[in-house]
Amino acid sequence: MSTSVPAYLDNAATTPLLDAVRAAMAPYLEEEFGNPSARYPLGIEATAALELARQRVARATGARSEDVVFTSGGTEANNLAVLGLARARRRHGRHLLIGPTEHPSVREAARALEGEGFELEDLRLDRDGELDLEHLAASLRADTVLVAQMLVSNEFGTVYPVARVGRLVRANAPRAVLHVDAIQGLGKLPLSIGELGAHSLSVSAHKVHGPKGSGALVLSEGVRPRPLLYGGAQEHGLRSGTENVAGIVGLGRAAELAAGDLSATTSHLEALRELLATEVRRTGVARVLAPGTMRSPAITSLLLSGPPAEVWMHHLEARGVMTSVGSACQAKKRDVSPSLRALGLGEEQSRHVLRVSFSKKTSEEEVRTAVRAFVEVERELGAPR
Repeated sequence: MSTSVPAYLDNAATTPLLDAVRAAMAPYLEEEFGNPSARYPLGIEATAALELARQRVARATGARSEDVVFTSGGTEANNLAVLGLARARRRHGRHLLIGPTEHPSVREAARALEGEGFELEDLRLDRDGELDLEHLAASLRADTVLVAQMLVSNEFGTVYPVARVGRLVRANAPRAVLHVDAIQGLGKLPLSIGELGAHSLSVSAHKVHGPKGSGALVLSEGVRPRPLLYGGAQEHGLRSGTENVAGIVGLGRAAELAAGDLSATTSHLEALRELLATEVRRTGVARVLAPGTMRSPAITSLLLSGPPAEVWMHHLEARGVMTSVGSACQAKKRDVSPSLRALGLGEEQSRHVLRVSFSKKTSEEEVRTAVRAFVEVERELGAPR
């Protein structure tokens, strides 16, 4: 059985490519195929395309264009920040503080540094799902060199007070840098590296209707990580390797559109989130999890009864409704995600959390279709209320 109108509600995992982004990329997949390192016209035109994309990403993140480093995506951007910045500041200390709900590309990179003699400490959430700022302040030390705290939880949509984190870091650990994974924030929240007080932030194209395999690490002035890749000295020597011109052009255009459409997109997402919450309450098929006082309108997590959420997910999929169990990167692991553990959910409860996420292209009919499918699946599974 399938619904008449399929509903794609896994936009936190990836988003469909916008026509405008596809059109911007097309020349660089065809006639404009030059290598940016080449000094003849095809290469010079490719370089110009990179610099325009760099300017667009910089404007979308409140940065200088010369401080934008293109990467293969959010994972590489986070790795470059965590590994590169910690290693660059090793002479000042080896203490790292990592947010309680960080993406694996931040958390696992930090764990890798433990093998190099760094000390890793986790930050905490309080019982309301807010970042425990008192614990953060108490944990900052003279030898703290890196704090990593994401802007938006990729599982619950919780918006963390990163600007307050930045002020605490500067006041209590002046030699430390603050890295912000802003991948779920671009296009959903106002984004400025300066206003956040961050030293670096990461963005990814495919979360804002751009292509997969393209991202950026945005740095504040004067902050430079040690590179992970060595070779041709591309990206100011911070990320060697021939640039993915088409992907970078797509990232630039997607970031420009995301920033330009922010107000309209936010209003649209808020309406979708409220519609879902209203319909879930009306039908009683699930409970909305809403940790924290501020949440991105793009992500809603539901606590389901009866079988585990993965069973629900596959039954919904059979009806054309696409959702997810946790984040896409975490879903392949069998253990309970750090996000769910930090929020105090036990192993059994954690298996009943389903994520629904929206984009500017999501329609109200898709949400209504999903709720109808939830009711059908509940009946089919005999899930208790």
